[in-house]
Amino acid sequence: MRFTCEKSMLVTGLNITGRTVAQKSSLSVIEGILCKAGNGLSLIGYNMETAITYLIDAEVFDAGACILPAKLFGDIIRRLPEGPVTVVVDENYKVSIRAGYASFTISAESADDYPELPDVGSGRNIRIPQIALKELISGTIFAVSENQGRPIHTGVKFEVENDTISAIAVDGFRLARRTFHTEEAVGRNMSFVVPAQGLKEVEKILQDSDEDAAFTLGQKHILFQIGSATLICRLLEGDFLDWRRVVPTNCPVKLTANVGELASSIDRVGLIVSEKYKSPVRCVFSNQVLQLRTNTTIGAAEDRCSIAGDGKELEIGFNVRYLADALRAIPSEEVMLELTNGLSPIVLTPADDKYDYAYMVLPVRIKNS
Repeated sequence: MRFTCEKSMLVTGLNITGRTVAQKSSLSVIEGILCKAGNGLSLIGYNMETAITYLIDAEVFDAGACILPAKLFGDIIRRLPEGPVTVVVDENYKVSIRAGYASFTISAESADDYPELPDVGSGRNIRIPQIALKELISGTIFAVSENQGRPIHTGVKFEVENDTISAIAVDGFRLARRTFHTEEAVGRNMSFVVPAQGLKEVEKILQDSDEDAAFTLGQKHILFQIGSATLICRLLEGDFLDWRRVVPTNCPVKLTANVGELASSIDRVGLIVSEKYKSPVRCVFSNQVLQLRTNTTIGAAEDRCSIAGDGKELEIGFNVRYLADALRAIPSEEVMLELTNGLSPIVLTPADDKYDYAYMVLPVRIKNS
């Protein structure tokens, strides 16, 4: 095998595929990167859960395949001088790497024992702008559950319904939903749950670009195509929460707040709250004012934030981090706060029709003053 390509392209490919190379495995071959030279160059990282393939425009003189030691090969390529890199692999899997005056010789392995990647099939894909898919993921993934007792909730549920694509995450204490409205009808209805770990890798590959990404749904796996990168990961199986049933509607108290100002107030009172010193933030929704205060063993904090509307002195306790996470994910400048009573969740929804999202946070019982 022999090929030449630009160092910068090789570094990009190694950075992306290296994230799904197994760190320690009983199957040692997946601790390396599979390199295939033929019609261009492809690099593959696969940890038996998620696989990433990255295609590179390379001049291939002799086709072939081998498994390269991921860390060593990556460290060498990153430190080479800028410009073209030539890699030659002989029949004994000795690898020669040259760029400028620098040269290295390392050992590779046969590609014969590398596992086959999952077959997603040839179904029709669904296209979505990269920036829109990135916002669906970043706007929900923080709310996935870490409880392996309910593995279905350790992923994000996607719902495709004619002209909308929604992402939903729940963890038992909060819920996050973001919806993207497509310019053209998708013409299909489907739902599936993607593991958070796989989506984190998808999010890293996506650009803040209007160029399309695409996903293809298989029976047990999903394939994401993003530029030169392809990611395949397994789907989660089980009964996802019926989120439409649990999100309150027609809440009697509706208030409007500036997202930045509310987030700043919550961040301030949250300074004395930590994993070690836990305490809910006590929120009192008054006429045109939200009062926030909390007490822990290390001190107390209090602040207030302007709101539009009368909260009728409704008092509710919340986990300060959950409120802060939701506000950080909100794309609009203003948000509607929808409330029912002191024992019901708060639902954050758009103040105008330009956006489509919902963030729900369950209350925390607070002691009477």
